Amino acid sequence: MVQLSEGANRICGEAAFEVLAKAQELERQGKSVLHFEIGEPDMETPGNIAKAGIQAIQNKKTHYVPSIGLLELRKAVQYEVEKTRGYRPDLEQIIIIPGLKPGIFFSMLATVNPGDEVIYQDPGYPTYGSVTSFLGAKGVMVPLLEENEFRMDPDDIREKITGNTRLIIVNSPQNPTGSVMTKSEMEDIAEIAEEYDVYVVSDEIYSKMTYETSHHTPTARDEAKERTVLLDGFSKYYAMTGWRLGFMVTPCKMAERIQDFLVSAISCTAAFTQWAGVEALTGDQGFISDMMARFKEKRNRIIKGLNSIPQFSCQTPKGAFYAFPNIIETGMNSKECADHLLYNAGVAVLPGTAFGPYGEGYLRFSYATTLENIDAAVERIKESFK
Repeated sequence: MVQLSEGANRICGEAAFEVLAKAQELERQGKSVLHFEIGEPDMETPGNIAKAGIQAIQNKKTHYVPSIGLLELRKAVQYEVEKTRGYRPDLEQIIIIPGLKPGIFFSMLATVNPGDEVIYQDPGYPTYGSVTSFLGAKGVMVPLLEENEFRMDPDDIREKITGNTRLIIVNSPQNPTGSVMTKSEMEDIAEIAEEYDVYVVSDEIYSKMTYETSHHTPTARDEAKERTVLLDGFSKYYAMTGWRLGFMVTPCKMAERIQDFLVSAISCTAAFTQWAGVEALTGDQGFISDMMARFKEKRNRIIKGLNSIPQFSCQTPKGAFYAFPNIIETGMNSKECADHLLYNAGVAVLPGTAFGPYGEGYLRFSYATTLENIDAAVERIKESFK
């Protein structure tokens, strides 16, 4: 029998979609399920952005465009980075991509060789480890500890670095814990990368989604000109998950290669989606502040509710829209507890181990839902443990 490649057998999917499938099967059987498993805003794309996309289609903006992205959107990203990160990248550094995930994949493809070591957070977004494995590299996990508010400790990175380290991946605000790294921690990571001559990929897809704190980037040190890569997108804070639109800011040499990756893999990002992105960045930004005010109310409600469950304890996250409660006192492991909540309480959540082995003893709740669903879920969970 003809075999698939070794890399094809090393890559893996995401537990969120597996849990969603289980939950939907229960719903087809007539059971009520409250959904806290999928990391997607529960709002619709703002009308002005949707209108810009529709207008682009009506204006026949449906053909090939440069693989690196529309000049108009790249200029909007240039201004956006200057406004939010404090430096103005060159246009040649800016690449438009169909969602942030291709940015993770292509930046790793451009920097990592088989046998190299990649440092990333654990628990962390599963794509980092999956792509590392696919490339034949070694994943080196830095544990995110509850006593450190789940922030990545630069001292832990120093302890993990070897002569084989090629890349450090940082995600803040973080999925799944909702932690937000401090300015000094980001500066330390950028300094470590320079000292050891390694790359840093900074996944900042939740950059506009912070509470009582500010977002910081390690790319400020070299302005993404030498060894850092900035990844961001439109999915989360413009409620555009299905539009598939993101951007990269990379060193020019890397941008040249990634442009070739795009030509080979996707040709280009959809033109009408990019015109919607121009409107997102240059139009009215009031949607974000309104959304975050609503998310803050939901965050406060779910944290209070989870902490009212005797077997649960949960820190207050400072970013994104995830709660990451400690469930050790249930006497179950993460997978058992997640299954218990799904089948006995009708509450779909993800086990912490879906994000790596250091997620054992935790669950992830996406609180991108209604206040009524949050209250109902807390009551169902309490009942399930009686």
